[in-house]
Amino acid sequence: MFVQISFGQNNLEQLLKKYNDNSIPYISVEELSMPTTNVILLDAREIEEYQMSHLKDAIYVGYTNFKIENVTSKLKNKNQAIVVYCSLGIRSETIAKKLKSAGYTNVKNLYGGIFEWKNRSFDIYKNTGTKTDSIHTFSKSWSKWSKKGIKYYPKQWF
Repeated sequence: MFVQISFGQNNLEQLLKKYNDNSIPYISVEELSMPTTNVILLDAREIEEYQMSHLKDAIYVGYTNFKIENVTSKLKNKNQAIVVYCSLGIRSETIAKKLKSAGYTNVKNLYGGIFEWKNRSFDIYKNTGTKTDSIHTFSKSWSKWSKKGIKYYPKQWF
């Protein structure tokens, strides 16, 4: 019997190792979902992604137009637990590093991002505050990591 093992980007751990340097610790979706977990959630995706779907009570900080001053003006306690997320955990590591450089001491990156959150059947919300099954997957190629929900990606992004 012949078994082929693929080392392509079919494994989330391999993907994150390829793009991230692990300078920011991860938090799992299971740990984040625990009722005793008290954190500030920061969404490090583009505004179109955030408006379509985000974690409940997440604050949009963006990626392309991220400005550390927007965070420091709102979050004065630099020891407050903060979790940054994006689609998978790649862009969020970049933003989390900027927070760390600005003196925030308790910053984590959501492992697998909003895709893993939805893949584990946790709720996501529209800009109106209502639950949604639609998830912005950024692009067609990245959409393969989103296993649940109604996938959306703009045609100009693939």
